[in-house]
Amino acid sequence: MKILVTGFDPFGGASINPAYEAVKQLPDEIKGAKIVKIEIPTVFEKDGKVLEEAIKTEKPDVVICVGQAGGRSGITVEKVAINLMEARIADNEGQQPLNKAIAEDGETGYFATIPVKAMVANIKAAGIPSSVSYTAGTYVCNDIMYRLLYLAATKYHGLKGGFIHVPYLPEQGVNLPEGTPTMPAETIAKGLELAIEAVVENEEDIHAASGTIM
Repeated sequence: MKILVTGFDPFGGASINPAYEAVKQLPDEIKGAKIVKIEIPTVFEKDGKVLEEAIKTEKPDVVICVGQAGGRSGITVEKVAINLMEARIADNEGQQPLNKAIAEDGETGYFATIPVKAMVANIKAAGIPSSVSYTAGTYVCNDIMYRLLYLAATKYHGLKGGFIHVPYLPEQGVNLPEGTPTMPAETIAKGLELAIEAVVENEEDIHAASGTIM
């Protein structure tokens, strides 16, 4: 098995992004699966083009994209991506799409095809905070997750994929409001490794209570 793992470059004026900082620390092999790691741009549409080039080159069985979710305290495995670009801030090339579809011929949303509940369970079993998330936002994180799942549904049949959000790094927290949650890159990397272990070991997701009440 080959698994492609992506992490975004810094954005929004930051000099570091916990996503790729953690991805870089992953081992080259996890439970027998070869791990390929790449950085992708925090840019609408270009992110998908870079990803597809990597898919063509590497021919992975699974793709897991990783991004920053500032304000979240744990590693959150996303369940769904929606066909919407709604940017509160501009991306790294100054684009700020509003109320725009990612793919005109795409579904309203796509569910992750990796075992999200099993991934969360494996991370939590090691004492690292984790949960299933049902909103990947409307920025470039949702954009890449949607484009990945769109490609899998329409072009690269059999490819499995999903997205993981990770917290700020402690060094980012220095300039953030008091109480903003952070997590060391080493802990994030371990959580990602545990998530990947669950992908390798679970063809189907586990049956466990999840969801939100609101």
